[in-house]
Amino acid sequence: MTELAIRSGQTLLAFWSQRVAPNGRKLLILMVLALLLASSADMAHVVMQAMSDAYLAVTVFVAGTLAIFYSVERALEVDLGEAMARNTRWQSAIAAFLGALPGCGGAIIVVTQYTRGYASFGALVSVLVATMGDAAFLLIAREPLTGLLVMAIGLVVGTASGMLVDWVHGRDFLRAAKSDADNSANIRPADGFIPPWATSLWLALLAPGLVMGVLMAFQVDIDVLTGIDGLTVGFGFAGAAFALLLWALSGNGNSHILCPVDTTGVGERVVIDTNFVTAWVVMAFLAYEISVYAFGADVSVLFQSWAPVMPLVGILVGFIPGCGPQIVVASLYLAGAIPFSAQLSNAIANDGDALFPAIALVPRAALVATIYSAVPAFIVGYGWYFLFE
Repeated sequence: MTELAIRSGQTLLAFWSQRVAPNGRKLLILMVLALLLASSADMAHVVMQAMSDAYLAVTVFVAGTLAIFYSVERALEVDLGEAMARNTRWQSAIAAFLGALPGCGGAIIVVTQYTRGYASFGALVSVLVATMGDAAFLLIAREPLTGLLVMAIGLVVGTASGMLVDWVHGRDFLRAAKSDADNSANIRPADGFIPPWATSLWLALLAPGLVMGVLMAFQVDIDVLTGIDGLTVGFGFAGAAFALLLWALSGNGNSHILCPVDTTGVGERVVIDTNFVTAWVVMAFLAYEISVYAFGADVSVLFQSWAPVMPLVGILVGFIPGCGPQIVVASLYLAGAIPFSAQLSNAIANDGDALFPAIALVPRAALVATIYSAVPAFIVGYGWYFLFE
């Protein structure tokens, strides 16, 4: 009995020293979330809704995109970053193409390659200009031709912008050197460790979550469809909470207290990288939704202005990280409340959820790239306004 107690104590002490102590700030975030959930029924609803939206509107799509790319990399035995580094002439075009894909997964892939030192700063600008995040799903669902037009414009403008930036600044402008990227392994998302059973459970939740996410992107009310009230919020909240828990407990060291994990596995990489993005997205969604709840802030109010100012307002809203405000802009356009020029300028200026990992890993480059994206957004938005509106 004494030996069992000693062994249990040693296990708890090891878990504390290797899991809890190094991740104090992460666990503090979970504690804050718990306090918000317990503070009041209204605040709990806001938190649960925001976390559910983050999981079903962002997490599942990021995971799906990463799974495709990582699987292709493994099947072809090729590293996307090294491939981009070898094909420097086409980096901006490749980055813009990945960014133009609906959702933020492709853009996050390019941001990851930039932080690894494989992609140029121009490629980073290309992908941020081309992406319009999850708002693309809404446009494609309601006005497919408009959605495709915005994506095509983003692809062309993103490619041109990246090439121009590389021509002006050179390919190494603000780019993290590979040695720096290797030394920054302590903060890269793929360096955590989680037990295999948690990976399996996480991936099991992904399949129904992805189906629900696609239905939501096409404006299908899942609760009405299934006849189960609260299903969407409950499932999304559970998925986000599980992702945050694994993110908080996955350390940055090279050992695992529960069992050794092969971090080169596709499933493992998808889970760890997606959890990292999810944590930032959840915090951003909560900051936005709590601000709306506490202060009555409403993005749509910004567009209640004189028509010539609307493209500029679209750019300013595009500076807000995340896809939530950008979905509001797309909704206003579809409702006829704002002109296409405002939608277009917002689509080019906004960086979607890809900005979160960039801010976390390369904040200076993220800030400069965001500012640079405003230039083509201004030109294209007002060009469309004066030529066609």
